[in-house]
Amino acid sequence: MSSQGRLAKDERAGGTDLSSRAILDPRRGDVEDDLLSTKTRSLFAIGGSLISEISFPKLALAWALLIGLPGLVLGAAPLVAKIWFVETLDRIAALAGIGSALILALVVGVGWLGFPHLLRALERSFWSLNSIAVQPGYVLAREVLRHVLEGVAGSRMSEASRARLRAATSAAAGGLAALVALALIAWVWPYTRWTGEWADFAAPMRLVVPALANAVVLVSAFFGAASLAWGAADAAMDQLLTTRRFDEVADPARTWRVAHLSDIHVVGDDCGFRIESGRAGPRGDRRFEEALARLEAIQRAHPVDHILITGDMTDAGRTGEWAAFLAALSRHPVLAERILMLPGNHDLNIADRGNPARLDLPTSPGKRLRQMRALSAMEAVQGGRVRVVDRRTGELGPTLTEFLQPHRAEIAAFADSGSLRLSRRLESLWEDCFPMVLPPPEPDGLGVALLNSNAETHFSFTNALGLAPALDVRAAVAVMENHARASWIVALHHHLLEYPRPAKALSERIGTALINGSWFVRQLAPVASRVVTMHGHRHVDWIGACGALRIISAPSPVMEASDDEPTSFYIHEIVSTGDAVALREPERVSLGP
Repeated sequence: MSSQGRLAKDERAGGTDLSSRAILDPRRGDVEDDLLSTKTRSLFAIGGSLISEISFPKLALAWALLIGLPGLVLGAAPLVAKIWFVETLDRIAALAGIGSALILALVVGVGWLGFPHLLRALERSFWSLNSIAVQPGYVLAREVLRHVLEGVAGSRMSEASRARLRAATSAAAGGLAALVALALIAWVWPYTRWTGEWADFAAPMRLVVPALANAVVLVSAFFGAASLAWGAADAAMDQLLTTRRFDEVADPARTWRVAHLSDIHVVGDDCGFRIESGRAGPRGDRRFEEALARLEAIQRAHPVDHILITGDMTDAGRTGEWAAFLAALSRHPVLAERILMLPGNHDLNIADRGNPARLDLPTSPGKRLRQMRALSAMEAVQGGRVRVVDRRTGELGPTLTEFLQPHRAEIAAFADSGSLRLSRRLESLWEDCFPMVLPPPEPDGLGVALLNSNAETHFSFTNALGLAPALDVRAAVAVMENHARASWIVALHHHLLEYPRPAKALSERIGTALINGSWFVRQLAPVASRVVTMHGHRHVDWIGACGALRIISAPSPVMEASDDEPTSFYIHEIVSTGDAVALREPERVSLGP
């Protein structure tokens, strides 16, 4: 009998176990286990805890590094470029003799050597501000409008009517965001400065306000134009619709069975509760172990081709949780060799499972440690099967194991020391590992693209936001286009778009969104007929489509239920019809009582 089973037996018997005799039975937890639980506490209550506990000096430093510094670089770049350009023209106009020619050559040389670095800094700063403020701003406007109007319409609204409303609110949100951007530009324009001299940089503090004002104007101009474009594109694209009837394919070209699990949230402790559910949810990892046992039996009777785990393998990305997860897989080697997995927000973005105010500074090793733990586990499970992709060419590269081989000692040294120098060197390594691709074994086979959709957040409170990196998505699409006869699963953690049904709370639409989900769907359009997207994150049991793109949202076999309530997962049957994919009705596997 497992230790979890013994605990349950002792509780029922009220026997000699000392925990059952204690005034506070530690196995049942206490209020501290509910500190970050969205099942028992509202986001306002959690936010109140954050405000009362937050370190404001640390917050100010984080703001300076994440917003202030990129803003200064972005705002100062036009000044530097203009000064250099004017200086060059002046030297050309005054060119007379060798001395002036040498000065001109020096000015041009400085520009030639320095401008690539300036442009890279400008690009990084711009896209940093874009991911922090621009795209979330448009998404916020869109989802607030939708939530309010859908709330007014109530549950009587049909799915088709909701789709039309969402298209209209996308266009309205784009217009509203553009008006806000124009207002910001008008407000800060008097403080901007677009010309100057090198001597101005002798007193750099005098340039702080103009540089920040310049950055606000540049970002707001992009925000306004992009919001109009995004709003129009979102309004014109197909909206999500629920699948009511599954496909009946009499003579399929190929068929694959894929077990889809997500949001396991391993805690590595028989009595441990999960961050999100607290005491309202399950204890320990018994339900995950039961899922593996059921899969083992299914594999003997009717084998599956792949077992896909779309993120949140662990509850907080701690070493003990990863150890428990890998130990569970080690007891099922036949399953382990079919498992493909990708990181979720709980694997990467929980700075402190007990403190929502805990902040990871951009220079902190904590986030990089969680990334390396996840990468190490993924390499152990699937490293010899998945390939990394050259994101510039879209060509498949070495296996993940081969790609990481030169860096193994460096990863181990960083995990041992937490060195800032090693952390910075490993940043690009983490990014370069995605997308991971399991190539189709035959030209008309099934391939799997694994994406990292987790946004770079630094609070436990904001850990659930998602962002699909543009380079990763385009690389995955390029691979799929290079394998034109194959069928594909595109797997990520976050839900692509808000489900076509009323949300319980606005926080569900805002705090857990894939910020660029609409853009992501549009990028998949060229290959959509051959693709099934599979994700987890919200634990919602739903299957639908956005135009030709099939979308499967996985329930959690662990979350959304106590130990006394059933959970489930699905085995999906993906069918190739030659030039498209179809979905047969999935097999539901129930767990628990």
